[in-house]
Amino acid sequence: QVQLVESGGGLVQAGGSLRLSCAASGRIFSSYAMGWFRQAPGKEREFLAAIIRGGGSTRYADSVKGRFTISRDNTSNMGYLQMNSMRPEHTAVYYCAVDQSLHNLACISAASWGQGTQVTVSS
Repeated sequence: QVQLVESGGGLVQAGGSLRLSCAASGRIFSSYAMGWFRQAPGKEREFLAAIIRGGGSTRYADSVKGRFTISRDNTSNMGYLQMNSMRPEHTAVYYCAVDQSLHNLACISAASWGQGTQVTVSS
């Protein structure tokens, strides 16, 4: 199994930016595609972005294109999500996950999930 721990969440003002981190351990991180998701109170989990194991190809939800950027550093077993132009409706718990298939991640299916990190956007 892959163990994942998210960090970098917190309180940000509307229009501001945050960078989330995902630390992986337990298996070879570079063997997995990685994705980011969020779940707002009372809502279903939402796919945000995914990146292939080599980091050369990415996929984004239409709602975040141009504002969020996913990246990874396989040498340090770290994944990242840069979030710009945050809005109050973006308040949610943000999760990272890995799977052998980027397509599985886009369908909100993963081999391993992190515990989540809270992001709150104030107006």
